[in-house]
Amino acid sequence: MATPLVTVARDMGAAPDAVPGDIAELVRLVGEHEAVQIVVGLPVRLNGAEGAAAIDIRAYAGRLERAVGHVPVVLTDERMSTVVATRRLAERGVRGKRQRAVVDQAAAVEILQSWLDAQRRQTR
Repeated sequence: MATPLVTVARDMGAAPDAVPGDIAELVRLVGEHEAVQIVVGLPVRLNGAEGAAAIDIRAYAGRLERAVGHVPVVLTDERMSTVVATRRLAERGVRGKRQRAVVDQAAAVEILQSWLDAQRRQTR
């Protein structure tokens, strides 16, 4: 089961030739936790097309993979993850400001759990 570890905010202010703070933190976490793979949500449109956000995430995932070097980065469809996370939080009584504060983390859990479930189905 996927469980949240930490939320790492994107560092949008780093110079193009510098390693952004978020990527440096992810590299540190990968080493500390001996991660064997990194899963990144890909924002695909409902019709399956990829827009500007998906292009940005593909570039980010490539930059992350170059930074970690030895750990593969995989992209997975994140469609509906926020909707599912919001619904599950509401079912647990988490609403309003409390929900907005944790919905991104809950959506990340949904993305990872969906990917883990898909991997499990493929190995059966």
